[in-house]
Amino acid sequence: MKRTPPSGFTTAPSLDDIEGIARAAFDTLPETFRSLVGGIVFRIDDFPDPDTEREMGLQSPFDLLGLYSGVPVGEKDAGMQTAPDMIFLYRRPLLDYWCETEEDLTHLVRHVLIHEIGHHFGLSDEDMEQLEADAEAGR
Repeated sequence: MKRTPPSGFTTAPSLDDIEGIARAAFDTLPETFRSLVGGIVFRIDDFPDPDTEREMGLQSPFDLLGLYSGVPVGEKDAGMQTAPDMIFLYRRPLLDYWCETEEDLTHLVRHVLIHEIGHHFGLSDEDMEQLEADAEAGR
């Protein structure tokens, strides 16, 4: 018997599907938070590009679910000219993780999106892990 995954997909979601999930997840964030994100660009790719793989020291392109690329908010100068801040979500690694863990895909995409937005605000992975642990502990 064919089992329907928790997110309701019976076939692998497309790039457009992942983008739709990410946009819907972003829309559920509080307005005050969304307004601070500014003009960040969201991009969905199947995998990180080879340069990113090399720069990040990845053993496999499946090792990276998402990536923030840009200058964190607290590090920008008023006159600084930079490329637009971007958040990449990587479809194939997300789907691989989703299949391995059976975590709800919407929850997973939202988690990765929020994590990458955290980098936009200058938070480290350790900072975010502590915030998540505190939230789960009710602190």
